[in-house]
Amino acid sequence: MPDGVVLPLTGGCACGAVRFEIGTRLLGAVYCHCTRCQHRTGTAAAPSAGVRPGTFQVVAGEDHIRRWNAGNGNDKAFCGVCGSALFSQNPDNPDVMFVRMGAFDGDPGVRPGGRVHVASAAVWEPIPEDGIVRFPGFAGAEDSSGEP
Repeated sequence: MPDGVVLPLTGGCACGAVRFEIGTRLLGAVYCHCTRCQHRTGTAAAPSAGVRPGTFQVVAGEDHIRRWNAGNGNDKAFCGVCGSALFSQNPDNPDVMFVRMGAFDGDPGVRPGGRVHVASAAVWEPIPEDGIVRFPGFAGAEDSSGEP
């Protein structure tokens, strides 16, 4: 973990209605270029960090969290007050969770190490030549239906 990272990691939404903590270091992070993330964020890619099972805890505002699911992927959790994206979670296995990196208060201690769903990347913003490994679907899996 980079110097200066303090545990627990803390974060929340823009208005402060929802707050969370993560008690241990993160698994890693990726940029997701899927069209669902493009629509959800209004950007070309969404940086998200994988959370170790059992370490994420909502400490305030659980009643403000809203979820949306297109029917074939992870639930997208956001603040019902301000609309801030918070995390995604597998509805069939809630231990599989990715926190939106912009939701952290400080340095989360990880940097994106992959770019997933580059086969559906936005044509209007070329993927930078940054040396980060690229996967056409989710983490190189043959079945590219996964998403952060």
